Formats: sequence, structure tokens, C-alpha cells
Amino acid sequence: MRAKDRRLKRLSLLIVVLLIEANPGDAQERVTISYSSLEAPNGNYFIAQEKSLYQKYGIEADSIFILASTTVVTAIVTGSVHLAPGAASPMRRWGGANLVAVGSFINTLPYELIVHESIKSAEDLRGKAIGISRIGSASDRAAAFRTGKIAGFPSPPGVIKLAKGMPHRVLITTAEFPKKFPFPYVCLTTTKSYLASNRETIKQIVMALVEGTHFFKTRKEESKRILAKYSRQNNEVLSGKLL
Repeated sequence: MRAKDRRLKRLSLLIVVLLIEANPGDAQERVTISYSSLEAPNGNYFIAQEKSLYQKYGIEADSIFILASTTVVTAIVTGSVHLAPGAASPMRRWGGANLVAVGSFINTLPYELIVHESIKSAEDLRGKAIGISRIGSASDRAAAFRTGKIAGFPSPPGVIKLAKGMPHRVLITTAEFPKKFPFPYVCLTTTKSYLASNRETIKQIVMALVEGTHFFKTRKEESKRILAKYSRQNNEVLSGKLL
């Protein structure tokens, strides 16, 4: 090969490399996504992180756990977190900031009221303590239930397995309602200002979470293992019930 040809070849390769490096479409955008619950309704978020689905759609996502949803809202408002899953209540105006839901992955409220086996009716709950959400979500309520500190608690299906054999009954479940109870339960939340300036980024994140939802529904055994990792529960019965 003549010297001139070799120089032209090297120059062509250099141009290709520079074009690739200059292409903004190849850059991974970094976004912080938070979650405040380790329960199965957030499974598609765990899967999107674990299976690199965010990266697939051009997003470098940092997923962080923040204990309470009120703290998550504060983090979104201050900009330290860009997006987070949440229920309908934080979507209202909060602290002067307009929060908005850009997608809902569960549009009903899949809850059941777990009570001690001795409680046969709602009347039997009179004067007794009922655990509600937070500090540590359903896992802490299950622990309080197991030790007798509360007589019952509402939770997504399957969380009672965390009570490790404690005699119980499901007093009522939303699945038994004669009419489906519509409720935007797991919504991807951000501020209106972040949505306005990062619409394409949010679109890519939604696409990753949609694919995570499909994975959750179609690859159950692997989804169980991912849920066990994030919930710190190596419990096949629990995972199977939640799925």
C-alpha cells in the first residue's frame, strides 16, 4: 500500500471516530430515580435497573431508596431526585411546586386488610390498634403485627407472609369490591418544570418501565429473584403470591 493510501485510510478512520464521539445520541443521560417502597408494585422499577433497561433507552439511572414518600416528594421538589413512583395523593400542589404524574403502571388499589385470626368482623376491631403506612411500609407493619402491637394492617397481597406463620385472616380485600376501584396507585412522578425541559428523557424512562412491566408479567421466576433481592426476602411463597 502506498504511503498516500495509508494516510487517507488513517484519516478516514479518524473522521469516523470523531463523528461517533460527537454524536449526542450515543451519550447516556444521567437521571436519579427514587423509590420509597420495597413491595412488588414497584417491581418494574427494580427490573428496569437490574436488567439495564434504562441504559437500553439511553438513560444512565441512579436508583436510590428513600424511606418515606413525603421525603421523596421533598427530594423531587428540591431537584436532588428527578423522578419517583408514587400514589395519587402527592400529585397535588405541594409546597408551591406543581407535581405531575407522567405515567401510571397500576391503576387500581390492590390492598387487603390483614387481621388476627380471632377477629371475625369489622366490629371486633373496635378499640384495637391498626397499623397504617410508614415508617417502613408493609414490612414494618407485618413485624408489628407478628409481635402483637397491632391487630391488623392494610397491605398489598402477599406481604402477610413476612409475618412468618402468624395466624391471620384477610378481613376484606379490594379484589372483592363489586366494582373495580380506580386509583392511580403507582405513578411516575416529577415536577412540571422538569417535564417541560426533559420531555424526551422522560419518554425514554417510561419506555424502559413499560418493558420492565412486560418482563414482570412474562418472566415470573426471574422477577421473583429480583424482588427477593430488593425486598431482602428470600421467600418463594411471598414472591409467588405478589406475582
